[in-house]
Amino acid sequence: MKTLSNTDKGFVCDITLPCFSALTPEETALVRESRVQVAFRRGENLAKQGAFASYVLFIVNGFSRQYIEGSNGRDFNLRIIRPGEMVGLSAVFNRNTFGYSVVAVTGTTGFLIEKEAIAALVKQNGSFAFSIIRRYCEHNTLLYTSLDNVLHQQTNGRMATVLLSLAPENFGGEDLFRHLSRRELADFAGISTEGAVKVLKSFEKDGLISLSEKSIAILNLPRLEEISRKG
Repeated sequence: MKTLSNTDKGFVCDITLPCFSALTPEETALVRESRVQVAFRRGENLAKQGAFASYVLFIVNGFSRQYIEGSNGRDFNLRIIRPGEMVGLSAVFNRNTFGYSVVAVTGTTGFLIEKEAIAALVKQNGSFAFSIIRRYCEHNTLLYTSLDNVLHQQTNGRMATVLLSLAPENFGGEDLFRHLSRRELADFAGISTEGAVKVLKSFEKDGLISLSEKSIAILNLPRLEEISRKG
């Protein structure tokens, strides 16, 4: 992690997330005084499961992978965190440690904001609080959907759902597949690496996708959607 100053390339003056536009000048000053802009290289940890959480991280650009570290040495990927989202909101409301890990999938920059400053804004600004709570609920809904897929879909359905959710059109054209290993794709689906490779080759054989090293191109979207829907 590298701390950025206003002379560094990529430095961003202000946080542009809509909820921050609801702040008063005094509240905006509080955020500015409580923040530090940082940059993470691909593969660096933004948050570590079980580590003390003293900040909320607002993502300015780049993509990161949120995951749970299993006690058996296996990880389960929860979602891709994109620009405009926050890491560590749970530390503001109900715990002092991170309940998950986050690692940079691409080069990522963001603002570290002291969690006490976010807590103060939530308490005194209703519009800001509403926006934060809404985002928190949206993230929980995504997590429930991921859990439902793992519990009720078969292997082919899980992988089809993962491929659809990671498609470039969902991330502003960014091809995340080339940044993710086969094991990481498997950890999104909750299956073994060998199982993921087998399913991907089966999909390629059936003309649903094309594989080129780490890159994956979706060729038959309706069929993948059908497999995902039927589980």
